[in-house]
Amino acid sequence: MRIPPDLALTLAAVVSEGGFEPAATVLGITQPAVSQRLRTLESLLGQVLLVRSRPVRPTEAGEAVIRYARQLAHLEADAMSAIGIREEGSLTSLPIAVNSDSLSTWFLPAIAELSARLPVVFDLHRDDQDFTVRLLEEGTVIAAVTSRAEPIAGCRVTPLGAMRYVPFATVAFHDRWFPEGVTTRALQRAPLVDYDRRDDLQTRWLVRQGVDPALPPRQRVPASADFADAVLMGMGWGQLLPFQSDEPHASGRIRPLSDVGIDVPLYWQQWHLRSALLDEVGDAVVARARAVLIPVS
Repeated sequence: MRIPPDLALTLAAVVSEGGFEPAATVLGITQPAVSQRLRTLESLLGQVLLVRSRPVRPTEAGEAVIRYARQLAHLEADAMSAIGIREEGSLTSLPIAVNSDSLSTWFLPAIAELSARLPVVFDLHRDDQDFTVRLLEEGTVIAAVTSRAEPIAGCRVTPLGAMRYVPFATVAFHDRWFPEGVTTRALQRAPLVDYDRRDDLQTRWLVRQGVDPALPPRQRVPASADFADAVLMGMGWGQLLPFQSDEPHASGRIRPLSDVGIDVPLYWQQWHLRSALLDEVGDAVVARARAVLIPVS
């Protein structure tokens, strides 16, 4: 049994576009034709591949088919380029998942240089480093910056380095909430700032201090720069990166709650394909990361 590439690509289009009608527009066929292709594919494989929800989402079997379709499309584009029959002006789209803090610090310079000289455009998907690997498993992206060291099936992994987060608060906030020092009791009462409900950096640091993380009030600011601004404006304490804390710390606007922060190791995972384009992108990302991140053993 073989998976017909046109049917697999149709499934991928339905998922990436969020429905049958927009997929039909992208594919240049009618909506009934899209539905018929999916019914044919599901009948051929004997599997339900798509949950007809809003938006639609793939089943586990559907994720495997989508991963195959996107790998096939990437290999075809890579082969066309290698043999010199790429249409003039055409660009290969590379979907990559990256965490917000990497995106706002070191990642963009790595790919900006590539976009200036390679026939490629980047489709970046932003998510927490603990969850970007899920986009790889689904086949949504072909590479990801992630905190997961173990390669997922069909991928290879390369260490990048670590981002170091240190807890800071404004001087006024520190004076108000920690007048007798950063004690367990004070940490139980002082408001903190989280990126979102999945952000566990502040929680992990509290646990290391022996503090019940369920006790402190939490503010949530789901954007990297705005999160730092919330801490710098005194809305709560939070873990900051050096590029966010160095200047305000040097000028006396903020104080560290501790000299000990949290290191978050990062890894580059990409599809295990023989692709010159993907390998060149991966090499550039790894080189940039290792030039700016903290080395990890």
